[in-house]
Amino acid sequence: MTATATVARAFDQARAETFAERVGGILDSGAVAVMMSVGHRTGLFDVMSGLPPATSSAIAGRAGLAERYVREWLAVMVTGRVVAYDPENRTYQLPAEHAACLTRGAPLGNLAVYAQNVALMGAVHDRVLACFETGEGMKYGEYPHFHEVMAEDSGQTVTAQLFDVILPLAEGLVERLEDGIDVLDAGCARGAALLAMAERFPNSRFTGYDLCADAIAFATEAARRAGLANIRFETRDLTGYDEKARFDLVSSFDAVHDQKDPQALIRSLHGALKPGGIYLMQDIGGSAKLENNLDFPMASLLYTISCIHCMPVSLGQGGAGLGTMWGWETAEAMLAAAGFSSVERTVLPHDPMNVWFVARR
Repeated sequence: MTATATVARAFDQARAETFAERVGGILDSGAVAVMMSVGHRTGLFDVMSGLPPATSSAIAGRAGLAERYVREWLAVMVTGRVVAYDPENRTYQLPAEHAACLTRGAPLGNLAVYAQNVALMGAVHDRVLACFETGEGMKYGEYPHFHEVMAEDSGQTVTAQLFDVILPLAEGLVERLEDGIDVLDAGCARGAALLAMAERFPNSRFTGYDLCADAIAFATEAARRAGLANIRFETRDLTGYDEKARFDLVSSFDAVHDQKDPQALIRSLHGALKPGGIYLMQDIGGSAKLENNLDFPMASLLYTISCIHCMPVSLGQGGAGLGTMWGWETAEAMLAAAGFSSVERTVLPHDPMNVWFVARR
């Protein structure tokens, strides 16, 4: 029997039809997600959040976009129950309750940022299909707009909460930063969090390492424009990283699970800390056990991102390909195995998708 052969089996007609309806809904929602990405990237959601009910021409004019395309996009948003439509006046409105999670700076966080991942998946679809056959991995550079998406995600989950919520997780850390310490962000990407800390704590010294040269170039230019003399960025593959007792604080934000060897990296970061140093690590807070993730926020999206991006880039470096949902249990065990004297795990009330570890040397 070939892999494509089908075996006729009896089935419950009603259950089959119910599932078929669900599949139709999934396909429909996938299309809406792609158009949400368009709405975010073009700024249409932001424009509409500041408008009363308006025609497609008025919306397109305010956004500086072609009306015919905007009108078709609006049709998706109306049928997707995202935008309200008045057929008598042919006007469209983004309800305030919907704008609250779809616009830049939205009070509930901008979920449209994550819709960009759905669009990105389509861009690498054929390349990933080939990986299914060969078992090979991929490189960061094969993913269009990856660092832009990650920077936006980090901006609302990390940078926006950094000073009021995240740094205070480690008792006494803010005071040490104010006095002046040496800080490394491992896998810093475009460096948003590190740049914010460098500006806030001028007495401290900040270093950012990342594998991707384009991200480091962006971060270096941002530091130059901001006139920050206490920060430096370097393109650096952290495989085999071996600096000793150099930093008082090491951070990594959503950067460990897609490394070639996460355990080796965590062990090397432990070694890079001075005695009494702190490692602040953020990663996805799902469980290592699939059965525990059935109700985890956006679990299917996270497993898909894992299959499309995080797992392949690890495999592409010759790594184990643990994936996005490697599990907080795995991370906690690796921190303990690296030799940290204490490890504290926290899930923040406003952000159930991520887990935070404060590990002390």
